[in-house]
Amino acid sequence: MKIIVGLGNPGSKYAGNRHNIGFMALDQIAGDHGFSPWRSKFQGQISEGRFGSDKVLLLKPETFMNLSGQSVGEAMRFHKCEPSDVIVFHDEIDLAPKKVRLKSGGGHAGHNGLRSIHAHIGPDYDRVRLGVGHPGHKDAVPGYVLRDFAKADQDWLDDVLRGISDGIAELVAGQGDRFLNAVALRAAPPRSSTAAKPPKTKAPAPEPEPEADDTRSPMQKLLDRFK
Repeated sequence: MKIIVGLGNPGSKYAGNRHNIGFMALDQIAGDHGFSPWRSKFQGQISEGRFGSDKVLLLKPETFMNLSGQSVGEAMRFHKCEPSDVIVFHDEIDLAPKKVRLKSGGGHAGHNGLRSIHAHIGPDYDRVRLGVGHPGHKDAVPGYVLRDFAKADQDWLDDVLRGISDGIAELVAGQGDRFLNAVALRAAPPRSSTAAKPPKTKAPAPEPEPEADDTRSPMQKLLDRFK
């Protein structure tokens, strides 16, 4: 079983915040793949479903970001899962908007939600880092992540969320490269190769070279044709 966690803060006040992109990703997955209706459990909201033979629990902690680990730890212990069975989707200010990267283990880089999860289950879980950009100065970070995505962000955000949903079965199956490829096909689709190519034009026929003066006799010309 896999436990997929989306980080965010509960309530309509925070629903559109950059900090809530993890919640948004799980909502997209649940809606697209026919998961069960959301219900309260493990100090959060859960939805259940399958990808092939893999049972999956989606979890949105409602403890507020700084205590996310309480919810994750409770769900993990109940289902007798290991940290390696946990995948956490979270906002990442050190990545440009629409960039998505995978990370397994390691530090929490000051992210309060990850810090809490570290405290409850250790660092050996997988993360999906969802780029939201950086405000430019560390003092501006708290206000930046607790503000809604701008209208100009909506197109790429929708593409990223749809790409996550497209590739989530691959991620659950351990195919991280295929998951990232699915996201990239939505967020940065390849340009059409035919549109970029200029139309082919037929090369002009070469100019005939002028014939040199021919001093052969008519009989010699005829004989030369049959050599």
